Amino acid sequence: MDESRQSSSGAGVVLRRMAPPPALCGFLLLLALMFAVSYAVGAAAGPVAPGMHGTESSRGGLDDGGAGSGTDTGGMGGMHGGGG
Repeated sequence: MDESRQSSSGAGVVLRRMAPPPALCGFLLLLALMFAVSYAVGAAAGPVAPGMHGTESSRGGLDDGGAGSGTDTGGMGGMHGGGG
């Protein structure tokens, strides 16, 4: 009378075998939570360097793609491209 019962429902067994392990689900949930918290803290802190600007593409109605005259080099004089 110590026989173990085996379920004959094949669909339930197949779904359980295809599902990821609970530890993996917990890890992914923790990873997503940590990302969300760090993103919220970073957004609340704002830019880390003085003079940083947003990612707005148009300043003064001109959309030059970040190149051309009048671009801000962040106070680093002599940086005109071309290395050598």
